[in-house]
Amino acid sequence: MSQESLLSELNDRSREVFRRVVETYLQTGEPVGSRTLTRALSERLSAATVRNVMQDLEFMGLLDSPHISAGRLPSQMGLRLFVDGMMEIDAVAPTDRAAIEQTLGNDDPDTGLLLDRVSTALSSITHGASLVLMPKHEAPIRHIEFVSLAPDRALVVLVFADGHVENRIFTPPPGQTPSSMREAGNFLNAMAEGRTLAELRSNLSRQISERRRELDVLAAELVESGLALWNGETTDPRLIVRGRANLLDSEAADLDRIRVLFDDLERKRDIVEFLELTEKGEGVRIFIGSENKLFSLSGSALVVSPYMNADRKIVGAVGVIGPTRLNYGRIVPIVDYTAQLVGRVLSGRKG
Repeated sequence: MSQESLLSELNDRSREVFRRVVETYLQTGEPVGSRTLTRALSERLSAATVRNVMQDLEFMGLLDSPHISAGRLPSQMGLRLFVDGMMEIDAVAPTDRAAIEQTLGNDDPDTGLLLDRVSTALSSITHGASLVLMPKHEAPIRHIEFVSLAPDRALVVLVFADGHVENRIFTPPPGQTPSSMREAGNFLNAMAEGRTLAELRSNLSRQISERRRELDVLAAELVESGLALWNGETTDPRLIVRGRANLLDSEAADLDRIRVLFDDLERKRDIVEFLELTEKGEGVRIFIGSENKLFSLSGSALVVSPYMNADRKIVGAVGVIGPTRLNYGRIVPIVDYTAQLVGRVLSGRKG
């Protein structure tokens, strides 16, 4: 049944009971009983009448009953209905607005440090874990170098024409030697000058095919492995995560599920998917429970919004993850405002 059909089936009384259950749950995180609701409703109703309405809402799939006589909680479907059709969005509080603006106020040339401050501020303001996906650096490349650290570990150093430096650790194909790594670096440097990473990737297959004879097989594998790392693999350090302790504080009773989420955040999985979540239109998107495909913790909620560059192209995203009882009405406008502000600041920068 569609959300419109569900809403149309709710009369004024059941709509108010449902709204009060959700709002109380979002404030307390606890099941809501009929006696608690009778004191909050605008219409004078007996506890028995309220119980009957709650049973009807449970039958519709909008409420769950975790234990007998323990009150009701909104189901995932109920939370989605509330967020999409009944939630009132607050304005960003002046103190929250000032805290966000302060992180972007100085003209720090290091985008990574700037977005790290944004992530820290967002976590502090929302009391959740904040996620910031940095834009890819697309300045022309000046130099590439591969360095062997161990038989199964290598470092690639990427120096851009604007002075930006990126260091990545990756697992090279078996059998690499210092000489094959030097050869791979020389090959890439010969074709990379003046090109961005995106341009280099688009030309790489053709260049390797044309110049395959100039490389031994191991060096070619190294080139392909190293560039695959820059093309969105899960080891990409573009995702900044702050405030994981807030999740532990908010859901301390369920440590196993929190540990799962911590593991997911630590691995920074599916970074490309995090950006793809935002690419189906502008503005904030909300993922509740199992809708949240980025993390395996089904009891979490993700509020995420893209930010754009000067060409109105989505280049990154900011978000907040927390328990499903997030204060959506407050957090949604904060995430939206932060994304817009980050986009404006980065659009005003050169390169």
